[in-house]
Amino acid sequence: MVKITEKIILFDFDGVIKDSVKVKTDAFELLFIPYGANIAAKVKNHNKKNSGMSRFDKLPIYLKWAGEIPVEKLIDKFEKRFSNLVKQKVIDSRWVLGVQDYLERWSCSQQFFIITATPQKEIEEILCALEIDHFFKGVIGTPSMKGEAIKKIMTDYKFTQKEMVMIGDSNSDYEAAVENKVSFILRNTELNKKLQQSLICKKIDNFL
Repeated sequence: MVKITEKIILFDFDGVIKDSVKVKTDAFELLFIPYGANIAAKVKNHNKKNSGMSRFDKLPIYLKWAGEIPVEKLIDKFEKRFSNLVKQKVIDSRWVLGVQDYLERWSCSQQFFIITATPQKEIEEILCALEIDHFFKGVIGTPSMKGEAIKKIMTDYKFTQKEMVMIGDSNSDYEAAVENKVSFILRNTELNKKLQQSLICKKIDNFL
């Protein structure tokens, strides 16, 4: 089993705890298929490359591509549709290998946090449904940006950068860690092969 030496571990969720990135990519494609196959494919491709980006930042882009004016009411409407499509599928998706055992084994000697682009209420509900919420000292989702979330945890708990590591699967996770001078571990997936080649950092396939 992987053993991470830092005392404070910041986990992204999709692609790190659950193999759920594809679930969300497919849901975005389904959401925009009424606008035509070309738009849906463009949305799918963008989401593959920007998995760590908040849906609230993605939806205005996708709505413009679809010829819509991305006013707040319309964004909220699409966000609710998206949430309804993905929430249970995320809960039902496969665990990243070894992560459950890691959380159980090391939760007494390390402190765990979730930093994710998933909306706050939704990620809290997902963690409760999975019965793993008790492992995490804190959970920060959207609307907080990931860089801001790391900074808040450091400030609130008076952690130093050397004590912390961020585990993510996207460039936004990496940039948030770099912004705060925190170590970063990339979880390798089928969707981030280009990132694997470009980043010089520790990389893991799973937690085994």
